[in-house]
Amino acid sequence: MTATPGSASPMAAEPRVALVRAGEPRVVRFAATERHLHTAHATAFMVMLFTGFVLYVPFMAQIFSDRPLMKAAHLAAAAVWLAALAVVLVLGDRRALRRTLREIERFDDDDLLFLRGRAVPQGRFNAGQKVHAIVQAALAVLFTVSGVLLWLGERDTALRLPGTLALHDAAALLAGALVAGHVYLAITRWESLQGIWRGTVPESYAARHHGKWSAREHSGDGAPRPHGVARLGLAAGIAGIGLVAAALLVRDVLG
Repeated sequence: MTATPGSASPMAAEPRVALVRAGEPRVVRFAATERHLHTAHATAFMVMLFTGFVLYVPFMAQIFSDRPLMKAAHLAAAAVWLAALAVVLVLGDRRALRRTLREIERFDDDDLLFLRGRAVPQGRFNAGQKVHAIVQAALAVLFTVSGVLLWLGERDTALRLPGTLALHDAAALLAGALVAGHVYLAITRWESLQGIWRGTVPESYAARHHGKWSAREHSGDGAPRPHGVARLGLAAGIAGIGLVAAALLVRDVLG
């Protein structure tokens, strides 16, 4: 399905094939919920990564000398991060997210060959992207658990578990290296970056790099659906809790 400039978007009727640009059809690779989840995670993570490095890397601490402010921003970003992810899960297309999770968790023979450097057809996610997503999810859990323990340990010495700070720092270094590689690959592969930025990729790019994936297998968030009062209320409550938690953490550090 294609559309000429000025015509009505076909997305409302068919969410899997997008508009033509420069004469080439584009297919939807990531739905709105997936992009929002990625944006929420990436934005908060970059703030936490930067402020965390300022706190624990000596030469950066000298450049940004206001340590309490950096610590407050670090904790506030963590609270907003958890709340934002929860809001996206409440209001987004959870069926599409479950389908994405199944795709990421499933490895086949071609994925293993791809990791060994073989040029083999890949699905919507190649094996490297699957490994990256899984490792980042594990690191997010480590960040949350170790970060909470560090915060509690400042208030109760009984909760200062040996190795917690080292675990938090090691996870940050690994995550930073992975993100640097992820950003480099995204910048050098413009069509792939468009997938998470705009949601669509050129049809030829999908066929060339994700030959085992059919765009018609992927749908979700095609047409906006009204949310019930309960879901809207829950999302608003979660957002409010996140903002209040962030404000209290900032006051705790700077007050």
